Amino acid sequence: MVSIFELVIDVAVGTVVTVLIEEFISSVIRRAAKIAGSSPTIIRDIGAAMRIIAILVILAEILSLTDIASEFTVLTISGIGALAVSLALQNTLSNIISGILLLFDGVVHLNDTVEYGNVKGRVVRLALRNTWIKMDSGKIAVISNSLLAGGPLIIHSATKRVSKKYAID
Repeated sequence: MVSIFELVIDVAVGTVVTVLIEEFISSVIRRAAKIAGSSPTIIRDIGAAMRIIAILVILAEILSLTDIASEFTVLTISGIGALAVSLALQNTLSNIISGILLLFDGVVHLNDTVEYGNVKGRVVRLALRNTWIKMDSGKIAVISNSLLAGGPLIIHSATKRVSKKYAID
């Protein structure tokens, strides 16, 4: 049987380690989001999501150490927490993944003349979550990357570049 003192020490050490890991991962993700040009709201939401995950991990750890819950219950709580976070960040994650694919595929570059729906203009900013297009009227259209990736996206200025890259006649 574990003494109450050992239990408190185990919980304290586990909590400190979890918080340190959460802070490290959160700072790396927030720094990457800042570099990508994400809004302060998104950066704040990322921090909040990481804190929720850390709290769930700490609760699962406490339940496991006190033998109140089995490992199956801990996995269930972790799964529910992960599901809640993924549902809350579903649109953001979709836009970020689409942005990564658009950037790595080299489909769209800065200063390309593009057309999406009734928006036609020049790409002035490529970010992980959205793309900014300056229309001929001077207005800026901000279109989420998941919409652009879903197409149809017409790139008027990329014919030569794409033809050369993909050997299209």
